[in-house]
Amino acid sequence: MFDVLVLGGGAAGFYAAIHIVESDPGLKVAILERGKEVLAKVKISGGGRCNVTHAEFDPHKLSKNYPRGEKELLGPFHKYASGDTMSFFEERGVPLKIEEDGRMFPATDSSQTIIDCLLGETDRLGIKVLRNSSVTNISRMPDGDNNKDGTWNVQTLRGTYSTGKLLVATGSNPKIWGLLKGMGHTIVPPVPSLFTFNIKDDRITGIPGLSTRARISIAPNSNHIGRFNAALRKYSVSRSDLETEGPLLITHWGMSGPGILRLSAWGALLLNELDYRFVINVNWLPDFHERAVMEQLQQVREVEGKKTVLRTKCFDLPKRLWISLVKASQIGEADKWAEVSRAQLQDLAQVLTASRFQVNGKSTFKEEFVTAGGVDLREIDFKSYKSKILPDLYFAGEVMNIDAITGGFNFQNAWTGAFIAARAITKK
Repeated sequence: MFDVLVLGGGAAGFYAAIHIVESDPGLKVAILERGKEVLAKVKISGGGRCNVTHAEFDPHKLSKNYPRGEKELLGPFHKYASGDTMSFFEERGVPLKIEEDGRMFPATDSSQTIIDCLLGETDRLGIKVLRNSSVTNISRMPDGDNNKDGTWNVQTLRGTYSTGKLLVATGSNPKIWGLLKGMGHTIVPPVPSLFTFNIKDDRITGIPGLSTRARISIAPNSNHIGRFNAALRKYSVSRSDLETEGPLLITHWGMSGPGILRLSAWGALLLNELDYRFVINVNWLPDFHERAVMEQLQQVREVEGKKTVLRTKCFDLPKRLWISLVKASQIGEADKWAEVSRAQLQDLAQVLTASRFQVNGKSTFKEEFVTAGGVDLREIDFKSYKSKILPDLYFAGEVMNIDAITGGFNFQNAWTGAFIAARAITKK
């Protein structure tokens, strides 16, 4: 018999268990992990460096990074946010560093540092970590006629455990969602939230690995504008949510990078509705509009008339991308500026500021898989992260219908929910 059972040996599960025992050292707490390894997602996140959180310290601005959960997280972030996460790790000898884009990593640049810290704390506090304990059933046994004072029984492949309070931090686990649904909770069907766009286009073929800042927006295909607009209304997505500016990475299969991933998060439900067949508009010169670019090109033609267009890169773009876009404007390798017609310059200005790409499918980061979907947020009290449906049941992390853009925000959701749930569990 345990006082508290935590389901899920990931970031949220460990963080909650640590704060539970720190708040009340007399409690007997165990973490049940279905696999052989714990904190697996922590280990591989951020390319093995672990993007612990983000240097956004204003709760209101922090909550804006969550396509699902923005409204619900505002209150919790006033109680526990990025600065508190920093303090937790630094007080335990793990300093964090802030990178130029706001992402925060351990100063060691190794996720193992975070893992060692969390494992060390559970060991120090006497928290049992039970691996290979895949949950097969969850049931509640009332104490006589009083269901409020009952006991949770959790059946696993290793045996059955009983507890007074149960915290579910199992992430995107369909089996656990199924069990919760069977007990009365509503589960929002999951769809991928962070993914890259599959694009086959001569303009980006042959230049994988190239990265540049761009403005990107999602648009409908000409043959299903009605379906696109219907999906916008269905999921209450505004067109402003479907436009972003940031680094765009050209890959062998299409496009990735923070700008694309941010769009995939905000458009997750809509793009799933469209079967991942849509169009994106890319402005490779986000500081310029088409007319300004056209004026610049005309000036270059007057000044550099004897030089070839291909070799005279007149904007701050990667050279290989400039060459590819010039060729896409029907300008030959030997064509000089003076020989290029106004129509060709107009085509080049449009390609530079309003390139359209057909997206046909997605590719998912399996190592850092994030989903939109999970326990319906209307069934959770965000002052305590307690279930409104079942007694003594708490949630933390991605098991709920909360997800964020890339940059450390998904981890911050885990830390915040785990801390608040832990305090609610130990509140006398």
